[in-house]
Amino acid sequence: MGERVLMKGNEAIAQAAISAGCRHFFGYPITPQTEVAAYMSKMMPKVGGVYLQGESEVASINMVLGAAAAGVRVMTSTSSPGISLMSEGISYIAGSDVPCVIVNVQRGGPGLGGIQPSQSDYFQATRSTGHGDFHLIVFAPSTIQETVDLVNKAFDIGDKYRMPVMILSDGMLGQMMEPVVLPEETNTAKDKPWAACGHQGKRKHNVINSLYIDPNELERLVRERFEKYKTIQATEQMAEEYMTEDADIIVVAYGASSRVSRSAVDMARKQGIKAGLIRPITLWPYPVDTIKKVAKTAKVFLSVEMSMGQMVDDVRLAVNGAVPVEFYGRTGGIIPTPKEVYDQIVRLNGGVQ
Repeated sequence: MGERVLMKGNEAIAQAAISAGCRHFFGYPITPQTEVAAYMSKMMPKVGGVYLQGESEVASINMVLGAAAAGVRVMTSTSSPGISLMSEGISYIAGSDVPCVIVNVQRGGPGLGGIQPSQSDYFQATRSTGHGDFHLIVFAPSTIQETVDLVNKAFDIGDKYRMPVMILSDGMLGQMMEPVVLPEETNTAKDKPWAACGHQGKRKHNVINSLYIDPNELERLVRERFEKYKTIQATEQMAEEYMTEDADIIVVAYGASSRVSRSAVDMARKQGIKAGLIRPITLWPYPVDTIKKVAKTAKVFLSVEMSMGQMVDDVRLAVNGAVPVEFYGRTGGIIPTPKEVYDQIVRLNGGVQ
């Protein structure tokens, strides 16, 4: 591992990608993620890589598709409205079975909304990133160090399953600074026998495609892809548990909201309230196994989000009616405070503190 340095979240994402062997970046500036692209524009020429600002997010994601099809490690980053513009290209990437990393540093919405942090793109990331039947693997870091670690994992797991991976950050994590230990450079000279990178007369032509006119052929490929998704759901769920062993009240929160929620759980414990926290790290596959396990002993769940309530649907699906699931959220770019979440925990405890 490298030395410990103080870095802004967005710049740490970019440096982690370079350390993971990413040498191709295509994107378009939008607040609050612009530092990712700006850092790449400075560093890519120094490491023999390619940085190109597309004329739009639409152009950029299709450049990502081309580079991914050639078998190289490639990344793009944007913020909420930019993902909407990229949605068609993301579907093409999923339908072509090629890996890439997509970073969404979320801002408030809908529409242009605001530039403050939000978590209102959860549905978009986990359910409707583009047209058709497909999934992305979605990681939700809560610290800058975890962001760095998950960027490296995103490239590896994308290559493993040949599919796009999203890092779902937000304006708070992107703009804040924390000390991080950056990983050593990864050797990415790995053969990808499926890639369209020139056959040199040594193998048959590879064709990267997402268009299948025969509906039976398309159905077969989609079903094969969903068999792969079943494997991912069974083996790649990630979540952190905090004080859940004896907890009656379980707060579920991810990303920036989980930092606030952890403080609220600590406040509750000091008052003798048995609260705990489940922090999903993968939003797809959602960590249903962890929630189902804890639901056997907990009395109530509370989903805390920087939205009007999106992840709460997945919490309810996982709990499956075993105990009540409630929601607390702020939106518009407002981050809930530990005291606000603590007050919700007290309320669920019958108002006793």
